[in-house]
Amino acid sequence: MMQYIVVTGGVISGLGKGTITSSIGHILKDSGFKVSSVKIDPYINYDAGTMNPYQHGEVFVLDDGSEVDLDLGNYERFMDINLSWKNNITTGKVYLEVIEKERHGDYLGKTVQIIPHITDEIKRRIRDVATSSKADFVLIEVGGTVGDIESMPFLEAVRQLKREENNVIFAHVTLVPEIGPTEEQKTKPTQHSVKALREIGIQPDIIFARSKNRLLEETKKRISLFTDVPEGGIISVYDVENVYLLPEVMVNEGFISYLSKLSGKEIKYRDSWKAYTENIKHPKDRVKIAIVGKYVDLHDAYISHKEAFSHVTGNTGIAVDIKWLDSEKVKDDQSMLSDVDAILIPGGFGYRGVEGKIAATRFALENHIPFLGICLGFQVAVIEIARDIIGLQNANSTEFDPATKYPVIDILPEQKGIKDLGGTMRLGSKKVLIKDGTLAKRIYGTDTIYERHRHRYEVNPNYISIIEKAGFVFSGTDEDGIRMEILEKKGDESFIATQYHSEFKSRPLNPSRVHLHLVQQALIYKKNKDIGEAVKLRSSV
Repeated sequence: MMQYIVVTGGVISGLGKGTITSSIGHILKDSGFKVSSVKIDPYINYDAGTMNPYQHGEVFVLDDGSEVDLDLGNYERFMDINLSWKNNITTGKVYLEVIEKERHGDYLGKTVQIIPHITDEIKRRIRDVATSSKADFVLIEVGGTVGDIESMPFLEAVRQLKREENNVIFAHVTLVPEIGPTEEQKTKPTQHSVKALREIGIQPDIIFARSKNRLLEETKKRISLFTDVPEGGIISVYDVENVYLLPEVMVNEGFISYLSKLSGKEIKYRDSWKAYTENIKHPKDRVKIAIVGKYVDLHDAYISHKEAFSHVTGNTGIAVDIKWLDSEKVKDDQSMLSDVDAILIPGGFGYRGVEGKIAATRFALENHIPFLGICLGFQVAVIEIARDIIGLQNANSTEFDPATKYPVIDILPEQKGIKDLGGTMRLGSKKVLIKDGTLAKRIYGTDTIYERHRHRYEVNPNYISIIEKAGFVFSGTDEDGIRMEILEKKGDESFIATQYHSEFKSRPLNPSRVHLHLVQQALIYKKNKDIGEAVKLRSSV
C-alpha cells in the first residue's frame, strides 16, 4: 500500500524541513522504493516565478518549465528524480482552481467554503501526485510553521487525509535550543509546538529535533514523555557541515528501524553515497571560486550552484571555498578577484549589478582565470567581448539599454509586445546541439544534451559571425541553429559560458559537467600559480 509521510514544522522557520524531507526520500529511494514528493507553499502567489530571491531564495526550474520553490531542487537532488508542476501546491493555485470551478457552476449553487471545498481541492492535488507517480511513498512538506494562519487549510487537509485513508505518517520538525554556558537542551519549545499541532487534530508519529549538538538520552526521554512519541521516534538532527551528511545522521539515529515499524515495510538502505560522503568529509584538495552576483547576501538565492559544487567535491575530493562577491562592488574594485582560482557569473534579472559582472568577466579574460558564465553570465560575456575585444563601444542588451547602438543581446522574437511577466520566458528542458572539435564536446562527450532554461533574451543573430571572427565560438545551439547556447574561447580550456542553467540538473552522483570542469580548471590554475610563486621566491633569494 502506498504511504504518505507528512512533514510539518514548528517553533521557527528555517529549521531545514526541506532537507529533512529530502533525506527521508533519499533513504527510501536508496532502499529500492519508488518515491515522490509534494511541497506545499502557503503564499498566495501562483508560483515562485516572480518572487524576489531575497524574499524566497532561488527560483528552481523543472523540466516542464515550472518555476517552483527551491525545496523541489533539494528533492530532485537527494532523490535523483524529476518532478513536475504537480509537485508544488500553493495557496494561489488552490484558490484559483476553486474560484474557477465556482464560476463554472461546479458547486451547484452551494456556499463555497474553506471546508470542504478548499481542503478537498488540496487533497485532490495530493492524491493526483500519488496516483500519477505510482510511488510507494509520497512525501508532503507543509511550508511555514504550525500556528501560521496561512498554513491552517493545508494542515486541516492532511488531517482529513489520515482520517480518510489511514496511511499517513506525521513527522514534525522542531527546535531544541541549547542555553547557557552548559548548553542545556531545552524541550519546552518542542512541547508547545506539538501541543499546537494536537489542538488541530494531528498527533505526530516522529519528531525530528533540530539542535546544535546531538540530543542527550535524557532530552529524548523528556520529549517523549510530553509528546506521546516513543523515544525511538525522537530523531536527533544536529548540525552537520554539509547537508549530504544528514541521511547518515538519521540512519545512525535509528530512523530506518523506526520507520519500518510505522510503515510495515522492510527498509534496506544500500548507502550508495558512502564514497561520496567520504570525499566531502576528507577532501584531497581545495580551490577558491568567486560567485559574482547581486543577491550574495542571501546564499539561498544561488543554492543550486552551491550544491553543484558540493556534488563536484563528492565525486572528485576537490573542496570548493566560495567567495561571495557583490557585483556592484566588483564594478569599482576588481582586486577583490585577485585571490580566487576561478570565477562564476550566475543568472539574474534587471540592470543592477550587471556592469560589475561585465567587469568580472573582463578580469577573467585579461588574467586567464578559469571562467564559467550561466544564463545572464553567458550574456554579459557576449557584451564584454563585443565592447572590449571587438570594440563595439557601449554594446549592451536591450533589457538594460533599449536604445543601445549595438544590441548584441535582444528579446526573444515571440516575447516582443508581452507586458505580463508571469510565465512569459523560455523555460524548462530544451535540446542543445554541440559542435564537434569544441571544448563543450570534450566536456559533455556527446552531440546532444537537454538542459533547463529560464530567460527572455538571446544572442542577437546579427552579431554571431562578428563574435566568432574575434576568436570565440558558439559551440552549442538549439535544434534550429538560431539560438546560441554555449560560448567558448578558441584554444582556451578554461573559458566557457552557457545560456542554460546546468546547475538545475546537477545531482550528487552526476554533477553538472561545466561546474565539474570549472573546478578542475581552478585546481590546475591554483597549482600553476603556486609553482610560479615558488619560482619567483627562489629567484629572489
